[in-house]
Amino acid sequence: MEKVACCTRLLTVPLPQSDADELAARFKALADPARLRLLSLIAERGEVCACELVGPLGISQPTVSHHLRVLFEANLVERERRGRWIHYRVIDTTVDALREALTQTTV
Repeated sequence: MEKVACCTRLLTVPLPQSDADELAARFKALADPARLRLLSLIAERGEVCACELVGPLGISQPTVSHHLRVLFEANLVERERRGRWIHYRVIDTTVDALREALTQTTV
């Protein structure tokens, strides 16, 4: 997925197939409690090393890495390698696009 905000407002007009596919992939990535908590922890801290996420979640490092990869592939977080560690940041424009897609407006 490219780093471009999507989508049509879900509650105001029929969704084009491409927007539906993109939204579904992102919401599917968020449809796991561990991933929701990860996204929340990263957003709260602004940027966080993956090594700092194992303790707060109480799950194994490989499981944390898996969930981070899912969030990355859904374009919800970006990552940057620094030495042997990877640091994550929430992609605000993607989260804003999800929020916007669920916002019902009157015209």
